[in-house]
Order: sequence, then structure tokens, then C-alpha cells
Amino acid sequence: MAVVERVIVTVFTTVTRSVVDGHGHRHPGPPREVREALLTVTDSDGATGHCLAAPDTVRETVITGHIGPALIGQDSLDRERLWHRVARRQRGAQGNLSDRALSAADQALWDLAGRKLGLPVWKLLGGARSEVPAYASTMCGDDIPGGLATPEDYAAFAKELVSRGYRGIKLHTWMPPMPYGVDRDIEACAAVREAVGPDVALMLDSNHWYSRSEALTLGRALDELNFAWYEEPMEEASVQSYRWLADQLRTPILGPETSWGKHMARAEWVAAGACDILRVGVVGSGGIIPAIKAVHLAESFGMDCEIHGNGSGALAVIGATLCGQWYERGLLHPHSDYDTPAPHLRSIVDPLAGGKVRMPDTPGLGDDLDTDYIASRTVASWGTGSQ
Repeated sequence: MAVVERVIVTVFTTVTRSVVDGHGHRHPGPPREVREALLTVTDSDGATGHCLAAPDTVRETVITGHIGPALIGQDSLDRERLWHRVARRQRGAQGNLSDRALSAADQALWDLAGRKLGLPVWKLLGGARSEVPAYASTMCGDDIPGGLATPEDYAAFAKELVSRGYRGIKLHTWMPPMPYGVDRDIEACAAVREAVGPDVALMLDSNHWYSRSEALTLGRALDELNFAWYEEPMEEASVQSYRWLADQLRTPILGPETSWGKHMARAEWVAAGACDILRVGVVGSGGIIPAIKAVHLAESFGMDCEIHGNGSGALAVIGATLCGQWYERGLLHPHSDYDTPAPHLRSIVDPLAGGKVRMPDTPGLGDDLDTDYIASRTVASWGTGSQ
């Protein structure tokens, strides 16, 4: 039995070409230096697993106080048991141990197992499909000339996305701090539908804090425009508001995205009839293990489960199941180059070909890390275990 010996975080500088506004929404921007973190788990056989994360997510107190003590000395392949060991520490962590930190630890353990056994993680999880259609997920609306400032901008960009091979497009429309409103959203959705025709699947992720009446007005417009789903138009803490909305629309309600509670919260949404398509993310919902549990939950009720966000963890879950139609590729913008990898990556994990993304065929999660780059730009590290 090989046991976990070290849990180390390496913080390094890299370059991004985007900015995040005061409400957490990403937009294109000039190149700038930022800090990224790499969580590495090593076992007594010398096998390693990695997961990229925000430095604040895996800060020193989280690693030395919670994740390290839960993992060190434990069988590195006992991923289910170890997930519970870390997750149960959240109750006493006073908010310091987030689901994103739990996800980073879980993904690193899956990456270690895949590398050690010589298999991609999606194969370890069961293996259901080697490729999946990708939908283009746009950035939020902005005021950038030639960006996503008007309904006409969205329409022009949608036509470009279809020319690249996408057969599905999800609009993130205007949200605070930008001026926003139901009428403006309807105009953008109508313009895109007219631009791409009836055969391209369209989805909407609108302002997250509309009232019931606003969400219903917008949803009825989506009914007429034949949208494939309607995502997070209201505060997701109100499950009954989503049940109320789902009961009145033909357009399927997708959710929840941000509700705290991992797969358990998703069970409550299904039981309440608050969604027609389930939603779970690997990064935001606690990792691959709870995401797979949510997928199997949806499957048991004859529902699709769409995975939130992009990246290797999302692909691992999608490749392991037939419950869900799409991979979310983005965020995309007329002024943003998604296909050029960040400097700390040798290649992207999700290149698009013929409107589809293939599952990684390398052992582990499949992230193509440039370890030399990371080593040369390391600015801090912390962790626990034998050196």
C-alpha cells in the first residue's frame, strides 16, 4: 500500500489576458502578470498528482490545517474515503475550507491515480465516450467597442462561432456593474436566434438576481425563441422560486450552479421539481466525486446533468457518463484568444475539432503542465509531509 507522504502548494507567476470586474465577471484585457497555484500530492511510491487552483483557495492554513492532516499517511488510492475525510473537516473550519479547496485535493488524487495506473481519469471513472459536442460559452456583456456591447455584437459573434464549428452557443448577457435588464436580454437573444437560424442550440445565463416576474417575462421570450435551456435568472437559494418558474415555462430550467451543498443540494432541487436539467461543477461543487454522484442522481430520474465550466476535471466527468449532451467551452469573446495556452501550459486540454472536444488520452487528468516554466517562476511554496 502506498500512502500519501506530501501535500505541497507551489505558487508561481504567469500571464493572463483577462480582467475580472467588481462583481466577479471576466472580460478581455491586456496581458498582465498574475499568481497561480499548483497543488501536488505525492505518495510513498513517488507517484504524483496535480491540480491548478487559485492561491487563496489552497492557502497555507488550508493545507497545513486541514487537507494535509486528512491525507498524510492514508492510502493514496482511497479517493472516496479521503474525500469524506477532507469534506467532514469543513464543519469545524469556520469557512476556511471551501468546496474549491476540497475539489483541488480531490482532483489531485484522481490525477495521481490515473498517472500511477497509466489511465486517463475518465477511463478510471468508467469510460462512456471519447468525444463530446462543445457549446460556445460567451463572456458577459460589456461596453467594449466591437465586443459584446449590443445585441448586434452578440449576433455577429454568434455567426462567427457557428463558422468555427459550434452547434451550440450560450449567452452570458449583461450583469452588474454593467447596465442590464430583461428587455435588453430579450433583444440579444432574438438577434442571435435570427443570426444563426433554428438549428443551432441556444442557451441563456442571464443576470442572477432578477425577480420572479422579471425571470418569467424573460423565460416566456425564450419559449418563443426555442432556447435549449434557461440558467440562473434568480437567486438560487430560493428553490421554490425555481420550482415556480419551471412550472410555467416550456424552456428547460438548468440548475443549480452556485448553490452550496454539493450533490446533496442537487438532490433537493430534483425532489422539489426546481429544474428540468441538473447542473453541477467539478471546481465549485467539491470535486469529481460529488460531481459523479450528481450525474448518477440525474440519471436515476431520467434527467440530463450538464457539467458547469471547462477544463480537465469537467472532461473527466463528461467522458465517464452519457448523462448530459455538452461540454462548456469558454469563456469566449470577440477580443479573446481561447486557443492559445497560458504560459504555464504546453497545450490546452480541450482543442475543438468539428464542433467536438476529445477526451484526453494521457494518464491522469490530462493537463499539459510546463513544469520548467512553473519552477522558474515560483515565488512561494507551502505544505506538509516528509521532504
